[in-house]
Amino acid sequence: MSREMWPEQRPECRFLVDCMLGKLAKWLRILGYDTTYYSLIADHELIRIAWNEKRILLTRDVRLTQRREVTRYLLIKSDDYREQLRQVVWHYRLDASSYLFTRCLQCNSPLQDIEKARVRPWVPPYVFQTQELFRICPSCQQIYWAGTHKTKMLHRLAKILASHPLSSKEGE
Repeated sequence: MSREMWPEQRPECRFLVDCMLGKLAKWLRILGYDTTYYSLIADHELIRIAWNEKRILLTRDVRLTQRREVTRYLLIKSDDYREQLRQVVWHYRLDASSYLFTRCLQCNSPLQDIEKARVRPWVPPYVFQTQELFRICPSCQQIYWAGTHKTKMLHRLAKILASHPLSSKEGE
């Protein structure tokens, strides 16, 4: 039997990322934040979704932020995803460690634990032999485990957020 990971403790910020910010969307999902992303979408649809789903629009498009229907947004300054991530984490004071790897990187759904025996047909034999914990996306069926890619992502994330203004806060 599978269950949702930490269902009672979901981050409050929900984002809608415009088509220019695909890497930012991926990294916000890595942090565990509900982040919707469309590679192709019209501005009026983006605005409608942000409004209907009460999402914060993250965009590099100045003209989009000037439309009166856009009320919750952050204008992203840099074209580098590392700077973008630092800007969002700092601006919204996001918790960058408590919800790591709890969302599907492909479709954004919350991941669920899955029994090891159930993943055997879908993971490489070496992975099955060396890993004990697995998670699955209930929407797209992507299976996740803590392999070397997770270690590399954590290392990259630490480097990205090392210069984060809140990372040197006393008492933490």
